[in-house]
Amino acid sequence: MAGHASMKEKLPDHNGTERFREFNLAGKVFAVTGGARGLGLTMAEALVEAGGEVYCLDRLPEPDAEFHAAQKRANPDFGGALHYLRMDVTDDANTEAVMEEIASKRNRLDGLIAAAGINHVECAFDHSPKTVDNLIHVNYTGVFRSSVAAARAMMARKCHGSILLVASMSGLIANKGMASAIYNSSKAAVVQLSRSLAMEWSEVREDGRGGIRVNSLCPGHIETAMAQMVMEKDPETRVTWESENMMKRLARPEEFRGVTLLLMSDASSFMTGSTIVVDGGHTAW
Repeated sequence: MAGHASMKEKLPDHNGTERFREFNLAGKVFAVTGGARGLGLTMAEALVEAGGEVYCLDRLPEPDAEFHAAQKRANPDFGGALHYLRMDVTDDANTEAVMEEIASKRNRLDGLIAAAGINHVECAFDHSPKTVDNLIHVNYTGVFRSSVAAARAMMARKCHGSILLVASMSGLIANKGMASAIYNSSKAAVVQLSRSLAMEWSEVREDGRGGIRVNSLCPGHIETAMAQMVMEKDPETRVTWESENMMKRLARPEEFRGVTLLLMSDASSFMTGSTIVVDGGHTAW
C-alpha cells in the first residue's frame, strides 16, 4: 500500500545520516490549486525542490510563461517534477476527476495546497449578487470541494498527509485601503474550514484511513499580480499597506517557501487545525 505507516506504529529508528529528514518529500505526490502562477506556483516549486512530484492545477487552458520557467528550473537532481493540469475549482465533477487522476498515476496522493482564489475590490453597496456568488464559489466552495476531493483520493489509498488551505490575514482583519468585504469574509471562512476539516480527518482510524492534517496559512500583502491590480487602481494603496506592517514592505512570494515545506512535510507531523500568520507583523500591532 502506498500510504504512510500509521502514527500509532513504532517510528523508524533513524541513524542520523540524513539531514533534516522530516523535510524530505522524495516519492510523494502533491496537488496545488491556483498553481499556474504567483504564490501557488512558488509554493509548488518548494515541494519540487524537496523531491515531491507536484501537479499545478488552474482553470487556464495553458499555464503562464512563469510556469514554464519554473518547470525548466526543476533540476532533475531534486528528484521531483512539476506538471500542469487544467482544473476548475468551481466544477465539482472536474475537481473530483482530476484529483482521482493524479492519485491513480502512482496510487498515492500525499497532500494538497488549496491556493486558488480571486479578489474583488469594491465598496459593499456596489457588490452585485453575481460578484458575491463568484467570490464565494471560488474562494470558499472551491477550497472546500478541492479539499474533499483530495481527501477522498487520499483515504481511498490510506495515504496520510497534509492539506494546506491558503487563507489570508484579510480573514482576520479589515485591510486599510482595500474595500473588499466579501473577499475578507470568504478568507475568514477558509480559516474556520481548516479547523473543522482537521477535526474530521486528522485521526488515524483502525482501518488505516484518516491521518490527514489540515492547516491554514494567512499571508500578508504579497507582490503578486492580484495585489498589483489593486495598487494600480489606487497607487496610495502601496503606501498604506507598507506603513501598516512592522517591516514596512510587501512580502515576496519566495518568502513563503519555507513555511510551505514545513506545513506539507513530516516536519509538522503534530500540527493540525492551526492557522499560521505570515504578515510582516501586520496583525501584531
